[in-house]
Amino acid sequence: MALLEVSGLGKRFGGFVALDGIDFAVAAGERVGLIGPNGSGKSTLVNCICGTLANDSGTVHFDGAPIGGFKAHQRTRLGLARSFQLPRPFMSLTVAGNLRVPMVYTVNARGGRHLSAADIDARCAELLQLVGLAPKADRFPRDLTQVEMRKLELARAMAAEPKLLIADEAMAGLSQAEVSEIVALLIDLNKRGITIILIEHIMRAVMSFSERLVVLVSGKKIADGRPDVVIQDPEVERAYLGQ
Repeated sequence: MALLEVSGLGKRFGGFVALDGIDFAVAAGERVGLIGPNGSGKSTLVNCICGTLANDSGTVHFDGAPIGGFKAHQRTRLGLARSFQLPRPFMSLTVAGNLRVPMVYTVNARGGRHLSAADIDARCAELLQLVGLAPKADRFPRDLTQVEMRKLELARAMAAEPKLLIADEAMAGLSQAEVSEIVALLIDLNKRGITIILIEHIMRAVMSFSERLVVLVSGKKIADGRPDVVIQDPEVERAYLGQ
């Protein structure tokens, strides 16, 4: 059974068709790259999956259950998290404080399990060590470099203890070395049991991360399969690579 299953998803903005009958499934433990040129519908698809937008047609199932009527925060509590292209930390909280928020308001809101203050402190320390921000735990987001902000954004998403993480343009504006660092971090998170969808324009990163590639163009899915096969698809080359 798929962890995430999207069937016949459609979304219009007036007369503009942003998504046209998208079928898309992700199995537990997969690393999937979602690519396509600007305006292809990637962000709209993610927003419909995460509950930021309501789809006009089709269904979204997560962990075997329909989630069409759920708000974004309810979907997060089910285990569906995302990181944003532009990091959105709480600027008035420390780096560690930013991680405590999803633990209190997402993990502890699920019921059946309650993280104590000591649990939360230990989990914060573990996550900050994992992403390399332990020395900055008591600093504020304004003190972080660009790559550190990306790491904080991923750590905040991970603090919600998701089953599925959608990483949206997690490497935009980073150097080659920093891109490699984020790819390695995402693969490490995946090895720890987190299913990941990566939306990214940096093809080197997409190819080294993904076990499977899904390509959107003009609101339609035009390819879905092994990365080495997908990038040689003539339709993908024409639409995405401009060849």
